[in-house]
Amino acid sequence: MEITDDKIFKIALVTTLIGILGLIFFSGYIEPKVVKISEIDRSNIEEKVSITGVIESVEKSSSSNSYFLQINDGTGKLQVIIFESTIVELEELGTNPEIFLNQKVEISGTLTEYKNTMEIIVSNSKDITLFSNT
Repeated sequence: MEITDDKIFKIALVTTLIGILGLIFFSGYIEPKVVKISEIDRSNIEEKVSITGVIESVEKSSSSNSYFLQINDGTGKLQVIIFESTIVELEELGTNPEIFLNQKVEISGTLTEYKNTMEIIVSNSKDITLFSNT
């Protein structure tokens, strides 16, 4: 059996299609990494993480409709950014970001670094879960 360029191309094509279908199918099952704020370091940048804690402050940006939240999980504090597109989603659900103040929440988002400070960027309204009053 002789391996030709045509056979290699077909094998590569089938393998690629199987890989893409696998990614599409399993992408809904990928969970963010649950971490404590004290465990976060630069090696976590660009990872999707999940933190549970109390929102200690909520501030609206002076230049846009974005919000900055300060979350404390008992091991440290971290800033959470909610950009305007996610705020619109929250408002469509009847939720104002101000209600998160002094509430226990679970926040999932992408860990980034801005001006030598770690922060989480929330990209979807479903990435914020309100637990209860504290």
